[in-house]
Amino acid sequence: MNRNEKIVFENSKGEKLEFSNWTNTFQLDGLEGISGLDNTIYTSKCMAQDGSSYNGSTLNNRNIILQGTILENKNINRARLIKIFNPKLTGKLIFLDDTTNTLKYVDCIVEKAPTITSNERRPKFVISLICPIPYFKDYIENKVNIALWKPSFSFPLRPTINKPIIMGYREPSLIVNVYNSGHVTTGITIEFLATGTLINPSLFNINTREFLKINKTMVAGEKIIVTTEFGDKKIIDILNNIETNILNLIDLDSTFLQLECGDNLFRYDADSNLENLNVTIKYKNNYLGV
Repeated sequence: MNRNEKIVFENSKGEKLEFSNWTNTFQLDGLEGISGLDNTIYTSKCMAQDGSSYNGSTLNNRNIILQGTILENKNINRARLIKIFNPKLTGKLIFLDDTTNTLKYVDCIVEKAPTITSNERRPKFVISLICPIPYFKDYIENKVNIALWKPSFSFPLRPTINKPIIMGYREPSLIVNVYNSGHVTTGITIEFLATGTLINPSLFNINTREFLKINKTMVAGEKIIVTTEFGDKKIIDILNNIETNILNLIDLDSTFLQLECGDNLFRYDADSNLENLNVTIKYKNNYLGV
């Protein structure tokens, strides 16, 4: 690691430890597994076939190994290592690089609690982490608004009798390009927000011709949140601060839309009162390594 890089581990209780080459507490001597992934390839073979036919592939778990040194207060910091890297808790490993403005993380589980040498003034330690989902993700979520009201009220204010004051205007575009700068396809979070009554909000992927539609009448202030992440697909309705699972209201021909690498064109719609619909897409790019 160079002087502009650092690693932060945060467990599910919010407890953190920072590793870098210039900290006065923990020095990171080695870091393995933040790049390079094993790929399992599936093939089939027929009688008299030369070679084989490719059927697909899947990426294996990511294994990250941290090696370092406790520089001071060895007894106190030894206890901190053992406490925070608790195999019974989930966590995330955060990678920061000020040189490239990189801020990414990967979800992980402690495979082996810290192995720490004893009888040394500066004990060495080794920690092994397993990442069941091997992708690094953007730490800060990307957000794209498709339809919303733009503010138009500013100072200095010079009102006249014959010229009304425009407080804001609705963005006229029904289509937005959502760019996935990651290395693989990623799921998204879609937020449908009603500013008035509307029927059956939907989002259409112009590239793939797939759509996602919710068969529901929405009223002012109501929000529907759709999550399309693999293993976490859900549809939640929020009205008057009450959350309701409405997965059963998805149109049967719908697809849980994904972002392909590169450009993704989306258009929003509703069966009636389209002007009352605001749409926001949120997502985190997936990366094969850092």
